[in-house]
Amino acid sequence: MTSSLNSGSPAPSIKVQHWLRGDPLSNFKLGKIYIPVFVSITCSGCGPALVRLAQLQEQYRYIGIEVIGIVANKRTATVDEALAEVDAWVTKWLPNANIRIAFDYSGEMDKLWMDASLSFQHPQAFVVDRDGSIAFIGHPDSLEDVLPKVTDGSWRASAEAKNAEKERIAEGEIDATENALRRRIRAATDIEDWKSG
Repeated sequence: MTSSLNSGSPAPSIKVQHWLRGDPLSNFKLGKIYIPVFVSITCSGCGPALVRLAQLQEQYRYIGIEVIGIVANKRTATVDEALAEVDAWVTKWLPNANIRIAFDYSGEMDKLWMDASLSFQHPQAFVVDRDGSIAFIGHPDSLEDVLPKVTDGSWRASAEAKNAEKERIAEGEIDATENALRRRIRAATDIEDWKSG
């Protein structure tokens, strides 16, 4: 299994149905740096990560860095239930939100970004460089070291970036294999439960 969204790839579009905070954004403007970060409201580290990213956006606002929190994996019986749960979670962690927060119930964002990059963990940050291409994919905690290099243009060509990307892809391939095994085991268990029921 190979990743189709890597460092250097053109950034996929933003396809969300609901913007909970901030103005809707449908495409990335050239000349700005965006940090779409995928979070889950069931992830214990996602709320604190968004708080730190909001602070990072303030720190770098003068050079045009914008964070976009994306919740794309919440499933409930209805979209309205999911929206209410996500909105309550955002209000808890970012009561004075100064970052855009998007919610995609369709799963399209997960396919375009998370699945395509072999990303299975939350929170997961992507850095979209000024030219509209992916500069970094990884945990938001790495951004404090990565962002200064992205902003001065030295990150993508660096050995550090190439090594980080190789490690990320290797880990993603392992995670993909483990997830496929879990699905097979679950399917086999479901069949056995059905047979014995």
